[in-house]
Amino acid sequence: MEATVDELTEAYQEFVAAAAAVVEARGQSGGEKTLATDAALEAFKQRWELFRVACDHAEELVESIRQRIGSECLVDEATGASSSSSSSSALAAPGIKPISAVRLEQMSKAVRWLVIELQHGAGGASAVGPGGGGGAAAVASGAGGQHGHGGVDARFPEDGAQ
Repeated sequence: MEATVDELTEAYQEFVAAAAAVVEARGQSGGEKTLATDAALEAFKQRWELFRVACDHAEELVESIRQRIGSECLVDEATGASSSSSSSSALAAPGIKPISAVRLEQMSKAVRWLVIELQHGAGGASAVGPGGGGGAAAVASGAGGQHGHGGVDARFPEDGAQ
């Protein structure tokens, strides 16, 4: 993270210096277009692009950290390992048992595959009942067909009760 901040800071300082060089070159030329002003403008454009790239890197880092924190919070809540008191967790969702982080990850992947399948126009698969196979449920199973048909995962018997 420090490296990203340093990269962004350096790119910003170079960008500001290039802007100052453009102002100085224009002042020295009396506002006329000269080779010096053209060179200063070209350097300014390059520094602008480098600054934008540094900003993009910083934004990607922040987004990555935000997603990681969100995922960790989701796992903590789902597994009951929240940093807040466990009694407040129980009060917030009475009757909902914590699940394992591995199961949460599997369910999350299955949902992602279903969303992708639905986005690609195969929305009719939801009408297929248990044992019917195919469609979004097959996509959710991934390679090897680890999930049951109809959105029920055979490895987790409590899914069948839903």
